[in-house]
Amino acid sequence: GQMTQIDYMAFTDFSDIEKYSIGSVLWGGNSEIADLSPEGWSKVADELQSHSQKTRLQIPLLFGIDAVHGHNNVDGAVVFPHNVGLGCTRNPELVEKAARITAEEIAGTGIHWTFAPCVAVARNERWGRTYESFSEDPEIVAMLGAAAVRGFEKGNLAANDAVLSCTKHYMGDGGTTNGKDQGDTEVDEETLRRIHMPGYVEALKAGTGSIMASYNTWNGEKLHGHKYLLTDVLKNELGFKGFIVSDWAAIDQLPGDYKSDIEHSINAGMDMVMIPNGPREQDVVEETANGPVKKNTYLDFINYTKELVEEGKTPMSRIDDAVSRILKVKYDLDLFNKLTTDKELLSKVGSQEHREIAKECVRESLVLLKNENQTLPLSKTADRIHLAGSGADNIGMMCGGWTISWQGESGNVINGGTTILNAFKNTVSPETK
Repeated sequence: GQMTQIDYMAFTDFSDIEKYSIGSVLWGGNSEIADLSPEGWSKVADELQSHSQKTRLQIPLLFGIDAVHGHNNVDGAVVFPHNVGLGCTRNPELVEKAARITAEEIAGTGIHWTFAPCVAVARNERWGRTYESFSEDPEIVAMLGAAAVRGFEKGNLAANDAVLSCTKHYMGDGGTTNGKDQGDTEVDEETLRRIHMPGYVEALKAGTGSIMASYNTWNGEKLHGHKYLLTDVLKNELGFKGFIVSDWAAIDQLPGDYKSDIEHSINAGMDMVMIPNGPREQDVVEETANGPVKKNTYLDFINYTKELVEEGKTPMSRIDDAVSRILKVKYDLDLFNKLTTDKELLSKVGSQEHREIAKECVRESLVLLKNENQTLPLSKTADRIHLAGSGADNIGMMCGGWTISWQGESGNVINGGTTILNAFKNTVSPETK
């Protein structure tokens, strides 16, 4: 149960938290709750946590969310530039400030864990997730990734306004051939270590408590089942004492059936498995390019894991190690004394003070490539300005992915932002066309 992380939308009955002693709940990119306000999120978190207190050992749930540029799924929270923008600041102190504010707003809604920072080193701009990378330079990525970890965790996970960081995606996700998402990173080990490992080394020094494995393969072998990289390198060589979590249904991509996927990943060093499907998908079969595939659920994961231990295919010592790592982090977070939302922090979500830091991040992220005839700064007496592009008056497009939903939304999806068009209008004369 502690190794099981279930998407909020997968539940048909929250009593399953009690029945199976579930360890973690996440809100994936498209998870929905009825009220997206900070108060709405807080209410849902407190309700779910109450179920954990009905289990035999009363071990608290660990709540996770993709708060990757601010607490971006919450209506009214502050939204920061994505990593590609923060990378342009070259300012670790500012990135740490942004992470601190994000942590306060996450904690204010009763959530304990953000799936950030992303320390991917984007080596091919065709990769669809390039905007989640600080830079193509591993030194910049390592510097800013470590700053984000310090901001999230504050050097003291037990603090009321600290949250657990999750450095991701381990590893090589930004270096796949031709920039293919979830593709193959075809490099030798020296290159993998030189380009794609520094972000993790520095994040570990900064104290990151969790690491998420990557969908990609390294020279044909899936990272989610890569014992050498997960256990031999990360846990043994680098001395990582936290826990490794899978990505969204990622172990399902390993060769073989779901039971063998579980065996392969856990034996390789996976500690917690992220599972998007629940009882309503128990017998659902979907058509894929490779033929019909049954959806795997958290009930399948729990039952198969028990069978693997009983059959001697997964050592009990591996289960004990995984659960010990998870419980240690829960104790470090002081979750046993954080069973309800901190209402003082809740009142700070989206505050003007927080927004001023976001504005500073935006200002420092801007890169002026061309300024012919000193067009900028704009003349307040300009007669006519041609502003092109469908995103000029669209907050959602400006914010990009991971804003309210996984792919982002079009239109005025958040409160408090200023579109490019309105910013121009606020700068020039009312007579300017």
